Amino acid sequence: MAVHRASDNPILRPEDVRPSRDDFEVIGVFNAGVARYGDEVILLLRIAERPRAQRDDLVLSPIYDVGANEITVRSFARDDPRNDFSDPRLILRPGETFLTSISHLRPARSRDGLRFQVEDGPVLGPANEYETFGLEDPRIACINGTYYVDYVGVSPLGVTTCLASTRDFQSFHRHGVIFHPDNKDVVLFPARIGGRYYALHRPHSSLFLRNDIWIAQSPDLLCWGDHRYLMGTREGFWDETRIGPGAAPFRVEPGWLELYHGADRHSRYCLGAVLLDGDQPWKILARSEHPLFEPAADYERAGFFGQVVFSCGLLFEDETLKIYYGAADTSLCYAEIPLADVYDNLGL
Repeated sequence: MAVHRASDNPILRPEDVRPSRDDFEVIGVFNAGVARYGDEVILLLRIAERPRAQRDDLVLSPIYDVGANEITVRSFARDDPRNDFSDPRLILRPGETFLTSISHLRPARSRDGLRFQVEDGPVLGPANEYETFGLEDPRIACINGTYYVDYVGVSPLGVTTCLASTRDFQSFHRHGVIFHPDNKDVVLFPARIGGRYYALHRPHSSLFLRNDIWIAQSPDLLCWGDHRYLMGTREGFWDETRIGPGAAPFRVEPGWLELYHGADRHSRYCLGAVLLDGDQPWKILARSEHPLFEPAADYERAGFFGQVVFSCGLLFEDETLKIYYGAADTSLCYAEIPLADVYDNLGL
């Protein structure tokens, strides 16, 4: 498998990004949506921040206060037996969960697709009760000249998917929640199929502990129905415990190609591919039995949450997948995979 990583990887690190406020520090720049806009490549970055005032005896959780319209900080004692800090991303308590960072979305621009100028502040940040723990993992689909951005909103109410749109990546219109909790990893197809819009999504079943990919359709991108199960995890495979859509699907001659992520029982995240029928995208034509792209470089294996490659955006150009991916939940990286190699991976 010819995965060509950029020689300058990671192309964006936390130290390359200015925090949104003086008392915060950036700990992650990753999981970006991507689009080509005129002669520029635009990234919509997930920027994860935490308070600078870290202490050995406390873990801090930044939370957006809707009433005050500001981010506040709550502290949790390390010696409190009710607090579980085993996952560095979370603070688990009986009946409660908090995050150790808060994320917003911020644009970055480039002429060559590798050297990016990151804007100084958020373009989309926490703004309502569904986003009190932040905005995460944007995906972008361009439909008739409008860029639709769906992103994950996190709060004690659950994990939802929200939609915004823009035509210039400067001003955004929020359309609200489009998939109920707990649901994430939503990707929109960039064109109507049979007069309808389609989306892949990943609901979570707390009763049966399932994390599978479903497909839904809509007349207007806002109201979604006709939900169908598409595909699930596979015991003994690289995607045995968790899967989810990655970037927006794109059209190739055999159908719709989707890059998706999967995790094994060791929480090792890899990327694979699934080919869907061009006219009936709920039909699977081929699926990766082996990872297309797996963590191998040092910056993918070690970081805030190691052994992770995770993509929310790619450009398909010149018969090549140009993949922007998060490495170890810390930095943003770039790699290219020839389409022919993806076909080989799928057995086509």
